[in-house]
Amino acid sequence: MVESDSKLSVTYYGDNTEVLGKAVLHLTAIEVSLDVDADRDGVVEKNNPHKGAWTWGPEGHGAILLVNCDSEQFYHKTPDSDRKHITAVSDLNDMSPMVLRTKGPAQLPPGYKLTLHISRGDAEKVRVFFPDFVKRYPLVLDDQVLSQEVPYQEETKLYVEGLRFPDKDFDGLLKIHLSLLEPISEDFPETPIYTDTVVFRVAPWIMTPNTLEPVEVFVCSTKDNYPFLKGITGLAKKNNYKLKVCYEYKNRGDRWMQDELEFGYIDSPHQHFPVVLDSPRDGDLKDFPYDELLGKDFGYVTRVPEDEEVNSLDSFGNLEVSPPVTVNGKHYPLGRIIIGVAFPTSAHGRNMTKVVQDFLWAQKVQEPVALFSDWLYVGHVDEFMTFVPAPGQRRLEMLKHFLNEIDNLSLIYHLLHTYLSVCYKLFKGLQNDGHGKAKIFDGLGPDEEISVDEILDNERLKSENDYVQNCIDWNRDVLKRELGLDDDDIIDLPILFKLMEDNRAVAYYPDMVNMIVLGKELGIPKPFGPKVDGRCALEAEMTSLMEALGLNCTYIDNFASYHKLLGEVHCGSNVRRKPFELRWWNLEM
Repeated sequence: MVESDSKLSVTYYGDNTEVLGKAVLHLTAIEVSLDVDADRDGVVEKNNPHKGAWTWGPEGHGAILLVNCDSEQFYHKTPDSDRKHITAVSDLNDMSPMVLRTKGPAQLPPGYKLTLHISRGDAEKVRVFFPDFVKRYPLVLDDQVLSQEVPYQEETKLYVEGLRFPDKDFDGLLKIHLSLLEPISEDFPETPIYTDTVVFRVAPWIMTPNTLEPVEVFVCSTKDNYPFLKGITGLAKKNNYKLKVCYEYKNRGDRWMQDELEFGYIDSPHQHFPVVLDSPRDGDLKDFPYDELLGKDFGYVTRVPEDEEVNSLDSFGNLEVSPPVTVNGKHYPLGRIIIGVAFPTSAHGRNMTKVVQDFLWAQKVQEPVALFSDWLYVGHVDEFMTFVPAPGQRRLEMLKHFLNEIDNLSLIYHLLHTYLSVCYKLFKGLQNDGHGKAKIFDGLGPDEEISVDEILDNERLKSENDYVQNCIDWNRDVLKRELGLDDDDIIDLPILFKLMEDNRAVAYYPDMVNMIVLGKELGIPKPFGPKVDGRCALEAEMTSLMEALGLNCTYIDNFASYHKLLGEVHCGSNVRRKPFELRWWNLEM
């Protein structure tokens, strides 16, 4: 006879049906499960057999956790991960759900209890909240509370909050445990008789390449950059992209929007949002990423060195990312991050600070490539390379794919690369055609103007550019090897450099590779090259090269307000783009 949900009464009878005795059997069979979205479909399934491990790929398993780095607060805002309490119910959307399920008797036997716990090492990287509306979702676990008893009930929904991105000392994996504890005696603590474990991987920060669709354009307004601002504004509005202008009361004259920040995003099956990576450069724009971008569903992260001196290579004109590539059979469907560093054999060169490099490497999904950029006075990779989409080649690539004629099918883009001999060849052709007297910087004043003949006769300039060409060629070989490119994938652009007093190089005239890419529209520094029949020869060459790719060129005057200050269009602008359609956890690693 069943006495209750937890007891069964047993009666023993003799041959004559007399009662020989009675016994009470306690029912202690209990089903306990700690559940997460281990199959990554946005639903917390019950007792997934793979929830205690994490693997990559479309057939992989393991739950995903976002760093809660946005801010639900409008005033006095800080990243939500800096607060040990939930300020708004909407904040739960940025956390991963976790469900504690039980099945069995209505109550646990006396002395038994369920405990949720984490390790000391994981405690600073994760928090768990309990759904108590009266107490506004109190904390269950954090760095001060490593274990806590949880209620024994049929279903309890918990919320897990990520606090740290993967980094040099953190591989991104976290474990949360649920244990059923059994009492031994009053003299001894309880001991676990069953433990269930779930594993989360913290979502990486992902950069977006030029080939992804723009969402919003960012630029500064200063007292002297009206022609530049007008050009960028016209280009954004022409293509219906949002435009965010940081005015001078906020930028205080710091116009280098690209150098201050880099846009990326984080993604999970249940939530995704953009995240700005703030550079350690800390110019007068230093407050812009935090004050103007951090907000609801817009995250913020930064890495600042404690024992390294920040230099020009820490600005994010020195941080780019390629489109998807395949290299020797290995696929990088989210592209590869590109940074500039000192030459490998240099003992005293400038490098991007180690904490930023460590952060980028730890994200895993966009394995970085290091180029040699310390030969430049400013030292940024965007001074000699960029990527553009090749929309005119998309149908051709699809046809080749169908015919199985090529292996690397991701090359619906081109690498634009500076190449000095192209410039000298162009100028020599002008000279041979009788245009040697045509002037670079025509109309900018006698102190600026110089003829094609004078350029070609300048042996010192030629020697400087021979040196620069060696630096560029070294990087070209690295890019071909690390991105799986052929010479046909690289478009050479005409440019000249000159050396400063420390033998580091700057662009001689506005550097056309340093452009803003908005879909098919390119905003290119106006080069002020020699005019032939009223048209700039450098613009004509650039337009011809880009139109062959199906791209349109708009030339923006940034000569006085950017070029003379050793920057160009790309340095003075930034673009937030849509995320990849591919979900990062489906990568084969």
